[in-house]
Amino acid sequence: MFKDKVVIVTGASSGIGAETALAFAREGANVVITYKENKAGADEIAAKINSLGVKPLIIQADLTIDSAAKNVIEQTMQEFGKIDILVNNAGRYIDGDEWNGDCEIWIKSLLQNLVSVMSVSKYAIEIFQQQKSGVIVSISSRYSTDGQYDALAYAAAKAGVANITQAYAKLLAPLGRANTVSPGAVNTGYWLRAPKEELEKNLANIPSGKLVEPREVAEKVLFLASDESLDMNGQNIFIDGSLK
Repeated sequence: MFKDKVVIVTGASSGIGAETALAFAREGANVVITYKENKAGADEIAAKINSLGVKPLIIQADLTIDSAAKNVIEQTMQEFGKIDILVNNAGRYIDGDEWNGDCEIWIKSLLQNLVSVMSVSKYAIEIFQQQKSGVIVSISSRYSTDGQYDALAYAAAKAGVANITQAYAKLLAPLGRANTVSPGAVNTGYWLRAPKEELEKNLANIPSGKLVEPREVAEKVLFLASDESLDMNGQNIFIDGSLK
């Protein structure tokens, strides 16, 4: 499905990003993995991709820094000569992001979860406009649709991700498209570390009775990046087990 396509997956050293990178590689894509700190995780995913017979490229980048975001695009072009798909996955919840939290934590969360997406997307879109083709899939969050007083800036940033991806959809049409996937509680990252009581409380609000698996999110990303979704642009797919 994606044979010889070039796909950038940001934040691909673990979790949803790692699963998405592997899923594209299994379909024959050349995958660019970006990571901020987890080099061991990025190396592990790259080794798995390499074993599938396709070419991985690892780039260390703090995407909150504009020059680093630009470098990701430039290195990808130098290595492969094109970019077909950008998956905006990088981002994370930061402890202390409550309604009465520290302003510095809010700013850090907005930088990591929203500004990073804006930075790498603007340079990718310049390439897409030159190529007259390109696809963006951004990872937002189900929590972006509700006020989250205990994850204030994170939820606001993820709402921003969905909003700017709709803007990118208008910008890229009709030559390209941009869509969003918004997972609920995913069985990775924060929820792997969460106290048992908090996890049980969260599960009680999910009619399906389970966390979303990274593989399930990756499947939706591949669908939105594929020709099977050519008629979809500016959409937001929720995958949350009917979270209340």
